[in-house]
Parts: sequence; structure tokens; C-alpha cells
Amino acid sequence: MKFFTSFTALGLILAPCASAITVADITGNKYLSPLSRSDFTNLTGLVTAKGPNGLWIRSTKPDDNEQTSESVYVFSRTVGANLNPGDIITLDGNVTEFRSSNDYLFLTEVTSPRNVQVVSTGNPVEPVVLGAQTSDIIGDKDVSPPTEQYSGLDNGDVFGVPNNVSRISQVNPQLDPEQYGMDFWESLSGELVTIQGVTALGRQANRFGDQWVYGNWPVTGQNSRGGLTVTDRDSNPETIIVGSPLDGTRNPNTTKLGDSLTDITGIVQYNFGFYSILPLTAPSVKSSRSPDLPSPANVKSKGQCNNLSFGDYNIENFTPGNSRIPLVADHIATYLGAPTVVFVQEVQDNSGATNDGVVDANLTLSDLTQALQERTGIPYDFVDVDPVNNADGGQPGGNIRNAYLFNPNEVRLYKPNPGSSTDANAVLPGPSLRFNPGRIDAPGVFTSSRKPLVAQWETLDGKGNFFTVNVHWTSKGGSTSLQGDPRPPVNGGIQNRNAQANVTGSFIAQILAQDNQAAVIAAGDFNEFAFVEPLERFVQISGLQNMDVLSGIPEVERYTYTFGSSQQQLDYMYVSAQVAKFVGRKDYEHVHVNTWAAEEDVGSDHDPTVASLNVCKR
Repeated sequence: MKFFTSFTALGLILAPCASAITVADITGNKYLSPLSRSDFTNLTGLVTAKGPNGLWIRSTKPDDNEQTSESVYVFSRTVGANLNPGDIITLDGNVTEFRSSNDYLFLTEVTSPRNVQVVSTGNPVEPVVLGAQTSDIIGDKDVSPPTEQYSGLDNGDVFGVPNNVSRISQVNPQLDPEQYGMDFWESLSGELVTIQGVTALGRQANRFGDQWVYGNWPVTGQNSRGGLTVTDRDSNPETIIVGSPLDGTRNPNTTKLGDSLTDITGIVQYNFGFYSILPLTAPSVKSSRSPDLPSPANVKSKGQCNNLSFGDYNIENFTPGNSRIPLVADHIATYLGAPTVVFVQEVQDNSGATNDGVVDANLTLSDLTQALQERTGIPYDFVDVDPVNNADGGQPGGNIRNAYLFNPNEVRLYKPNPGSSTDANAVLPGPSLRFNPGRIDAPGVFTSSRKPLVAQWETLDGKGNFFTVNVHWTSKGGSTSLQGDPRPPVNGGIQNRNAQANVTGSFIAQILAQDNQAAVIAAGDFNEFAFVEPLERFVQISGLQNMDVLSGIPEVERYTYTFGSSQQQLDYMYVSAQVAKFVGRKDYEHVHVNTWAAEEDVGSDHDPTVASLNVCKR
């Protein structure tokens, strides 16, 4: 993570000088300093660490108030040149609140340090061990982070709707570090800490080499791989991101989900939307989880209407001739067991992200089906509907769309009559479809987003008939950080997804209104959590049931994606009541071939899913 290279005084106003103050007087018991925009004299502090643009000092007279940080950042490129950790200094300066974005929190810092005097050198510098009780270093404090709630301004739900009801910078709430994760980390801002028993929460988070972790303290949402899964009202505030080491070393670039790392000692600092720890030196990987990848799914198709398999896979900007074709094909053929029908999303056109007006994806899909045939001997076919050029979002020129791969030895389209890019599908008497396959659309609802692709199928022996709805709703782009200023955080695109839930759910409800025994399967990348409004609305309107619930998958094992500090589920499969009646405990699996994988073995940013379903006519 980059360090601040400049600061803004934010309308600095000098107040009468405060003398003989402590660090806790500066940091205060809220997010914004009570001394903001003022200057001070005669602050005493122990230098605990140095960075390229400043240093951190700790109070020599800590209080026992868990709300106040006993350390603060001193911003200056020059003042620390002749200072070292272990020096006790006195200084004068200004108190400033800095942030680089209006959606971030402010960082309380000392600026324009002057009259710096060294009182003594060689003093011991002891880090605060997180997950333990401390008494002498920074006062009597419990330094274990809360595990569920981020901020008191979230009203108990970090995913609550409406978003952005209030802002921390405006309310400036008093810290409650025992209850709220953000308050906890803020109460340690600038502090030198040690994380023991470090667990990595996935691969590196960004191009700067940052790494999300948790330590030897209580956590919630822990899955069997050692990660932390997002659950209802809980997005794991007990985690922290490891930033760039202060000594210029580099964090390991081989980390995977669940890896154990060496202990980390560093500074807690708010940077670029998140609380981070800036290590004194880079950690290393101690051990990794075994096996490297999961076993192939136990779900297999028997080729009959009472046991067909259905896969779902967002294959992430999939283009013809790309290097991931063998890996994705192996995931489908081996790990999903060559399903009868595969719902795929993010299929790009024949020229990929080249913005040249091409919209056809027959080469892209042919490359994949050919690779599947080489591995399985099955002559997979495909169906899709081309979008209007650059109208469905994704990479400009890529024209991503939803598509189906299917085994023509087991199923076929029922009375095929494909629609075009501008044809909106409809439910006709039967029930049947106006276009098969065709896209669900409504004015203004799917603008710059993928239209659900709906199809009706039958088994070759005519004993099975079913509908499929392939979904890829609007992304969460435009969301704010879970540790940002707006509370609850902005969930980007949620209003679009609400509207898409209404339209998609209503279309399915029309099918079931004509035949409540119809077999309907909706799957894909819904870009939302099951316990947040769009998917709750979709379930209510459509009448479909969640395969995770039907098959009894534990909540913490319901994940298909890693984002930031957590594993989360964006990809789902929902089925109608007729199908749900026959779902057993082992009929549905999320196969974690990508969330567990090393960087070089990643086929997509999503995990695939597979189910065994009964679609026989009743």
C-alpha cells in the first residue's frame, strides 16, 4: 500500500496553544480530534517506528481509557532523519485531520513538528499483542477486535438499506471499541502492535501486495479452509489488511486462503479506506492448507430426467484463444463432472475486449466446447443471444453475455425459436416462451447490464421438461469501503438489482402461475448476498427456493468468491417447488477450485457450482 506523499491542512485554524498535553488529549475518544486545527507545545512521546514520510510516537503517560489511542502519526519527511525507535522526544506541532477521499475516514496526525528535542535514547519499544489484555504499555485495555458489527451508525446491519444515512465525519461518534470493529481499530490508530497466529484470507488483495489477515483472537464466520465467510449482518470487522512493510521489503506473493504466516509487528494506520497494519518487515508463509485444491464434486448426471446435473460458472471475461481455456474446461469436465447443462456468465465476443463492433461469440463458445469434448468425449453444444454492441456492461468492446453449454445426448431446446438482441421474451400459454432462448428485459431495468437468458428444455426421451433462467445482475461497482465514512456503506447498484429482482422474479412467477408443477431453475451471478434486499425480494416474488438451504450447506461454507477480507457468495441456484421436493443433502456443491487456488492456477474469480436435479414431468 502506498504511503501519504502529501497532506491537506483542511482549513487549518490556529487556536491558543495547549501545553504539556498527552497523545490521548490529541486522539481523543472520538474519530475526530478535539484539538483538530489547533497547535500545541511540549508533547512527549516514545518513537515506536519510522516510515518514509514520518514517524509514530506513543504516550509515556498512558491512560486506562480504552477509547483513546496512545499513539499518533507525526507527518514529516525530515523530522525523523536523526531519530530512532526507542527515542523519547518532546515536540511542538499542529493537529490535523487528513483524508484523500470524501468516502474515507479522517486520519488524526501531527503536522509541522518543530522544536523537537531528544529526552533520552535506547528506551525499550514493546508492541501491544492483539488478542490479549494489556496493562502497562497503553493502559489497561482488552485488545481483541469485535467480530460482527462495524459501526454504531449502521443500526445493527452493515448491509442495511437505505445506505449512506449518516457519515462518521459528521456525527463523530464516541468510540465503543468493545462493540464495534471500526471503533476498535480507531482506538489503536498509530499503535505498534503484534499479530500472532496469522491466517491469510486469500491471495494478495491488490497490485501493491497488500494481504488481508486475522490473528489469534476470536472470529466468526470461519469456514473449513480457515477463511471468514460473510453471513447475515456480519462481514468480519475483526480482519485487517497488511500494507507495505516500512523497511522496504515485500509481502509474500504466494499466499493462498488459509495459509499461516509468521507473526507480524507493525503500525495500525488508516490508509485508502481501510484500517491496515504497516509491518516493520515483511512476514513469510509458514505453512499452507492441504490439499491444494478440493476434490471433484460427488454430483454426477445419470442422463435421465430424475437425475440430471446442472453447473453454474462465471468464467470471467472469457475470450477465444485465451490461456485459461484448458483450466476452465478442466473445472467443468473434472470438478463439476461434465454437467448436462452449464449456465455460464461473462462470455465475451469473438474479438474479446477489442472495441470493433463484433458481438458474435460463436468462436469463444466453440473453443470452450471443443476443449470439453477433448476431455469428456461429449459433443457439447451451446446457445446464447448476442447483445447490442456495448449495451450490456463489462469491458468496453467485450460484449459479455450469459450462455448455456449443454450435452445434446441428454437434452435439447423445446421447440427452439431464438430471440434477438432487442427481443424481450414473454411467457405464453402452456406455459411456453415467445422466444427460446430469449432474453428477459424491461425498459430501463437492465441498462448496461446483462439480460437474463431464459430457455425451455426437454430430455431426449420426452420424459423431462424444464425452464432455465441464467442471471448476471448489475455489479457492486460504486460501493464504498466497509470501513468508510458513509454508514451504512454504499452497496453499489442495489437499486438496479432490486428492479432486476422484480422483473426476473415476476417472469418466473408467470410460468408458475400457469403450472405450479413446472420445473424452473434460476442460476448465475446475482451479485448480491442472500440476506440483502434484492435476493430476498427475488425469492418472495418468484417463489423459488435456495439450493444452499435445501441441500443443507452450512452458512459458512456458502461462498463462491473472495473480496477484500472475506469469502462471500454471489453465485446461486434457485429451484421451483416441484424440483425442490427431490433435493437431497448431497445434491448441491460449491467447488472451490479458484478461491483456494494459487495465482497461477486461477481459472476465474468465481467458484463454479453443480447440482443434481429431478426435472421429470408430473
